[in-house]
Amino acid sequence: MARHPLFSPKSIERITEADSVVVLGLGRFGGALALELVAAGTEVLGIDLDEDIVQSYNGRLTHVVRADSTREEVLRQLSVHEFDRAVVGIGSDLEASILTTSLLLRFKRPTIWAKAVSEAHGQILEQLGVEHVISPEQDMGRRVAHLVRGAMLDYVEFEDGFAMVKTRPPREALGQPLGATGIRSRHHITVVAVKRRSGEWDYTTPQTVLNADDEIIVAGATAAAERFATLL
Repeated sequence: MARHPLFSPKSIERITEADSVVVLGLGRFGGALALELVAAGTEVLGIDLDEDIVQSYNGRLTHVVRADSTREEVLRQLSVHEFDRAVVGIGSDLEASILTTSLLLRFKRPTIWAKAVSEAHGQILEQLGVEHVISPEQDMGRRVAHLVRGAMLDYVEFEDGFAMVKTRPPREALGQPLGATGIRSRHHITVVAVKRRSGEWDYTTPQTVLNADDEIIVAGATAAAERFATLL
């Protein structure tokens, strides 16, 4: 196993006891995710086989190691089996992705998020037993398609057919308390938050009165939330 010059088994063992995540594969997805975790205060062990990539994250992650994640003895030396959360960001090498994920599942401890680069890859990961399969390109394409189609300012869809949409309030919602508009019963959505011009987001109440230049967040079944965002 090739090691990063700052590698210390004892220091890695210490971060497994903290708010920590191991990220295996530091490509565009894995690297960006690892940096976001660090920025949020999470300690990150990054693992990649490419020495140039490892060097590029030197000093940016809590620990970064050049290692082959498809070898069980290597992962055990790095205390990967002691982490509660693991992200497999390997996408360009499907065999490495599947072997790495299989080893993590064998450890039975970490909650695993694994990147899939195709529908078939995602199906294999699901069949292995991965609880969280991520398809960044597909998910982003679906999200952007929703934004392009309608008047939505932002869009988040969940697995069970539920969505949250950022949009502008329609005319029927203006100038009267939300509780008096009948929007919830008529459109089967809930206006959960509002942002005034130059203001901050705040939760709505039945007494909230919306203005034309407000931004709102609407929650509900995907189709209902999408339809509401197209109202004028």
